[in-house]
Amino acid sequence: MNTARKRAPSARSLETKARILDAAELVFAERGFEGAALRDIAKLAAVPVGLVHHHGNSKEDLFCQTVRRRAAEMADIRIKSLEALKETGDLSLYAILECFIRAYIILAETGGDHWRAYGRLVAHVSSDPRWEKLTKECFDPTASRYLDEILKLYPNAKRPAAAAGQVYSVSAMLAHLNSGWRIDALGNGHTETELERLVTFCTAGFEAILSQE
Repeated sequence: MNTARKRAPSARSLETKARILDAAELVFAERGFEGAALRDIAKLAAVPVGLVHHHGNSKEDLFCQTVRRRAAEMADIRIKSLEALKETGDLSLYAILECFIRAYIILAETGGDHWRAYGRLVAHVSSDPRWEKLTKECFDPTASRYLDEILKLYPNAKRPAAAAGQVYSVSAMLAHLNSGWRIDALGNGHTETELERLVTFCTAGFEAILSQE
């Protein structure tokens, strides 16, 4: 029986893997899963393509690792924010949605290009059924906690209606971050896209769906 312990990764190995995941995040966000090539990820990370295979295994595994990496941090922030909101007692629909949306907006606006790229990555995942298992693992537990609180405010509403409101709101949040240039173009110049405007939009749509129930 082999009782030898598996050696922990060295600091250099961990740094290399982080660099590969950073590069993968940018390439997958820009080109999607199909358009991304491991050699391009290796080039951006400044490592041999063999190291990308070593740390990421297959292209699909590398994609999943890239999505998982930031999901836990974002989920932790959202859950703590929701718990803090519950302590205040201000559990209006607007407050709950602002709590959910603000968590990612702040990360995207203060965390640099990688958090913005992660938003595009989430958009790819959310629109492709092949990643259903990954989505359930990374995002559904947190989304379900928020839906539970929203449905307490609308006891006659059905969960599928609330789920639709959740998905539409996430889509609006991602558009807020990635399509500001379209607002500028249609608005004939620079326009400020405030978080409050986004949350107001999502709240009105969400409430309309739930009230129909």
